[in-house]
Amino acid sequence: MNLSEFIRLAWESISGNKMRSLLTMLGIIIGVASVIIMIGISAGTEAAIEEQITGLGSNLVFVTRNFSRGGPAAFRQGGGLVYEDASAIADNVNGVVAVIVEQPSTETVKAGNVVLDGVAIRGSTADFPSVRDIEIDNGRYFTEREVDRTQKVAVLGSSLAQELFGEATPIGQTVTVDNIKLTVIGVFEERGLVSGTDFDAQLYTPITVVFQKFTPSQFARFRGDRVRAIIVEVEGPDVLDSTIQQIELLLARRHDVTLDAADFSVTTQQDIIQTQEATTAAFRSLLAWVAGVSLIVGGIGIMNIMLVTVTERTREIGIRQAIGAAPDDIRWQFLTEAVVLSLAGGAIGVLVGVGGSMLFGALSDMRTVVVTSSIILAFTSAAVVGIFFGFYPANRASQLDPIEALRHE
Repeated sequence: MNLSEFIRLAWESISGNKMRSLLTMLGIIIGVASVIIMIGISAGTEAAIEEQITGLGSNLVFVTRNFSRGGPAAFRQGGGLVYEDASAIADNVNGVVAVIVEQPSTETVKAGNVVLDGVAIRGSTADFPSVRDIEIDNGRYFTEREVDRTQKVAVLGSSLAQELFGEATPIGQTVTVDNIKLTVIGVFEERGLVSGTDFDAQLYTPITVVFQKFTPSQFARFRGDRVRAIIVEVEGPDVLDSTIQQIELLLARRHDVTLDAADFSVTTQQDIIQTQEATTAAFRSLLAWVAGVSLIVGGIGIMNIMLVTVTERTREIGIRQAIGAAPDDIRWQFLTEAVVLSLAGGAIGVLVGVGGSMLFGALSDMRTVVVTSSIILAFTSAAVVGIFFGFYPANRASQLDPIEALRHE
């Protein structure tokens, strides 16, 4: 007998017991669909995280204060980053396009009869639109000169401008932030939510205004204004490593520390992405193992039903042996039936998995991405499960004694 004949006989047997075959395939269907859906969720999460990080801007280097050596007490005693470090990086490091520093605050904002509590105030420097890749829709952004002179000006996010002024033009209007009057000079284009930050709902003002009016420090005149992070935009990936090295050496010299005991850390967007990918990869592996258990359960179901089938068809096996069927023919007949059963379940599982991934992404806030390799992996696993769990029943059928088989009722 050839392969096509084995497949025909297997399909006749499966289609002759549709309900039993469907219930047998259910474990395979669930396992294959689970692999595709779970890997799709994990891949979607990775893609969303990468988009959020790259959405902050391009070719960015993040310099953050480091508490790992000495803890917060060491920072209070003089370690960490200060606002002047940003100017030093901009003036002395080659390959730098722009440098920004941000200082957050939360205040009550008033405009006419509108009062908004808990508005996010973001103090920043003149290069903020360039580094954060955000455009001005109306008016302009403040200049470096206005930052140096602590000019009381403000730029509004699009949704904040709408809440405060409605359809009126905000440019030239005055907003009161915690009793400090700021003149609106610009409104940003809509940006949306990026890395959990709603850029449209914030008020932007020179960082010097935030230092002086909203987060004053009695130690600033001696040690400088403390900052949490300095964000550096570099010319391109080809100069990234040399720029980082220059920044590290410059800050180590300014802070009078060694690189091994630095009170700052330098990371890139790719570093952050790789860290997130390592976390999601571990999560994806866990999900894949959980889904793999379903495939194993499905394989056990196939083995069980094939053993039952061998018992039910013992007389048929005896007749085939009596008319000349070799043990290998019997073995291939039942092994092919197990594999066809598994592949049919795998095909249905692929359809359920792809459809389930799309449906999950459409109905939930989580993004899903159907990964082609997961479909290949899941379908191949279904075939392997069919061969592995189908071999024992097939081998058992091939070893039946023809005379005993013919006597079986």
